Formats: sequence, C-alpha cells, structure tokens
Amino acid sequence: MKTIIEPFRIKSIEPIYFTTETERKQKLAEVGYNLFGLKAEDVIIDLLTDSGTSAMSAMQWAGIMNGDESYAGSRSFYRFEETIKKITGLDYIIPTHQGRAAEKILFSIVGGEGQIIPNNTHFDTTRANIEFSGAQAVDLLNENGKKPDFIADFKGNMDVEKLRDFLTENAEKVPLVMLTITNNSGGGQPVSMENIRQVSEVSKTFGKPFFLDACRFAENAYFIKTREKGYEKKTILEICQEMFSYADGMTMSAKKDALVNIGGFLALNDGVLAQKCRNVLVVTEGFPTYGGLAGRDLEAIAQGLEEILDENYLQYRIRTIEYLGEKLTKAGVPLILPTGGHAVYLDASKFCKEIPSWQFPGQSIACALYIKGGIRACEIGSVMFGKYDEDGKTISPDLELVRLAIPRRAYTQSHIDYVAEVIIEVFEERANLRPFAIVEEPPLLRHFTAKFQEL
Repeated sequence: MKTIIEPFRIKSIEPIYFTTETERKQKLAEVGYNLFGLKAEDVIIDLLTDSGTSAMSAMQWAGIMNGDESYAGSRSFYRFEETIKKITGLDYIIPTHQGRAAEKILFSIVGGEGQIIPNNTHFDTTRANIEFSGAQAVDLLNENGKKPDFIADFKGNMDVEKLRDFLTENAEKVPLVMLTITNNSGGGQPVSMENIRQVSEVSKTFGKPFFLDACRFAENAYFIKTREKGYEKKTILEICQEMFSYADGMTMSAKKDALVNIGGFLALNDGVLAQKCRNVLVVTEGFPTYGGLAGRDLEAIAQGLEEILDENYLQYRIRTIEYLGEKLTKAGVPLILPTGGHAVYLDASKFCKEIPSWQFPGQSIACALYIKGGIRACEIGSVMFGKYDEDGKTISPDLELVRLAIPRRAYTQSHIDYVAEVIIEVFEERANLRPFAIVEEPPLLRHFTAKFQEL
C-alpha cells in the first residue's frame, strides 16, 4: 500500500500542555534565548533531540520489571552482552550510563596532548571528549556532504583520499580512526558499506584501529539496504553484522537506536585496551557487569536492540522523516536533501540570508519556531561548533543548520503536519527574524548553557 502506517499501537499516552505565543516569548527571554533552558512542560512538540526520548515498548517495560539488580554477574548483563555480540561480533562489551561516558573512557586512554582523531564528522560530545583529553578532532567529510541541496545517496561518507593523505602526514599522532553512522552533524546522512570498508582498509594499512560511533547503526543499515547495490535481499541484522565486521571497536549511545531513555556501551576487540577501559569504568561508572546502569536498564537495552532490527519499523521511521521533508520542500523551505535517518535539518544560511553566521541564524530560527508554535529544535552551526580566532572573531563551521530530531515512536502524523505548518509560517515571515549575540558561555559544549540576547 502507498500509506506507510506505524507498526505499533499506542498503549499509554502522555499529555501535552499548550502555551500561548505571549507566554512562550516570556519563557524564552527568561532562559536567555537558549531552548535547552526551557522546562519540558512548556514545549508543545519537543524535537530538541532523538536521544533518550523514544517511547519504549511493552516488552521493554516488561524487561524493566524483569531486570536482575545483582551487583555482580547480573542475568540482565549477560542478556545485554549476548545481544550486542550477536549484532556486532565484538569481543568485549563494557556498559556505560550513556554514549558520552563511553567516549570519555575511550579518549581518556587513547587521547591526550598531540593526538589527533579523524572522523567523517564528530558530533558535539565526541568532539568535546576528544578536546577535553587534550587531543584534536578533525573532520574529513566528503565534499558532497557539505552541499545541503546536492542529492546523493551517502552524503555522510568520509573522504577516503583525504584520510589516506592525513594518515600519511600524521600517522604517529593518530591513535584510532572513527566513523559516525549515520552522520549526525552532517544532516543525519548515511554512510555506505563501501565507505565503511574502505575507511577500515586504509586504517589497517596504517596500523590504526577503526572505531564506529554507532548510535544510529540500524537506521544506517536500512539506507544501505535500500540504496546500495547488492544489499536489497539482506536482512538488517546481516547488514549490521557486516558493518561491524570491519570495525575494531565502537561507542554507542543506546538512547538512540536501542530505543531506551538511558544507557550506552563501549565494545571492542582489543583485550588490553578493554582492560584499561574497565579500570576507568570501575572508578567512574561502576562494576563491569553494570557500568553505571541498573539491571532493568540493561534488560530494556537488550530488548530495544532486538526491536530496532525490525525492517517494518525502520521503513516507518525513515518514511516519517521523508514525509516532513517533502512537505517543507514543496513550500520552498531550504533543507538538507535528501533527508537523513532521524531528523530534518533546515539550511539556516539560506533560510535567513540576511543574518551572517557570527550572528547565529540557526539560533534565530530555532527561537522563532518555539515562539510561533511551541516547537523546540536544536541549532547545529556556529553556536554548537563555532570557534574563536586570536582576535575573538567566530570561525564558523561549513554548515549552519537547525535540526528537528524526531523521537522514536512518540509522535503521530498529525504532530508532524503541525510541525510542517509552523516551519512554513516562520519561513514565510523570515524577514522578521532577528540576529543574536552570545552574552555568556562555558568553555565546552556552550550550546547547552550559553545565554543570548537579541540584536
């Protein structure tokens, strides 16, 4: 049939509270125009992130009740471990309270002054954990991935030749090579199996471990199945197993494709490195068989990892993003095309051409969406990734974006229709958008707590 329906029924609901535009203007001003500072109850449609915002299934909630809370050797850990090994084939599974904890552990060991970590595009917490260790995060995205409206199947790919040249010049400074699937900062764009294989081969040529930032691995696998020749008849599990077969390790935020509200893990094949990671884990997270999580969380993650492999679910998931993208494109709203796996990304630099990057066009759009319709989105541009030069001027990233991340199994088609209507109205009234300046910011991850003022 032409209509792709949700492959589930709604069993429990959570009320949405409606605010007025006047109330929203006041609330936004009170938090310094930073949408992270808003109370969730003051948001009508929350698209700030797809991380930890999924609706869990009945079987996951049953797993919550069935969780084994033993301090050591929990039954739930062994189910968790077995499920991850089946999907990834990796030998050592280290649970953490979320993905950034896995990154913190890994980069506190392999990072440090003088080290450089290449990636297709590092996301915010990955970059922050690398830089916090004293290392440098370098992006080697292919050129097509930097063109918002260029149509290509795998715009998340790493530029393999750039990686080869980079390793030729910097091999002694690179402890590992990383690849993010799907590429969140680059518009949720997928990475092809061919690219994963080639990046792995180049890494091994230079004797470097190859790691995947794999928090949206199943969504990436679905794109491979539907877009890459030779994978049409393979199951999602088979595609995932091949993707991970090229990797020496991975970090994972289970709050994305494992369909849970908290949790993550680090998985790798190097026993020596695994022991070092577990040593840090015990000090910072917990015992190796729970690692900062309750047994019930481990149980829910294991169940979610099985459910995410359902092709019917993934078809519905990707179609939801396409549906919103199609409505916006028809109305002339500029966005990254084709739409990616978990979000629609507005092209802020084209949306409001009059606002330069150093006055944060993405932040202006995100604030306008909240005021107009109570939608909370996330700026991914000069606020999140901007740097300062020696004169204090902002050095902007390649793309100025606003991400509308769709929580998994949480909103219906009418919610998405409402989102489209609000975005289109803001776009039609874009001449009224105001630039912003930062008046207060922390040294790392400033987008979480920075304060702004309208100019």
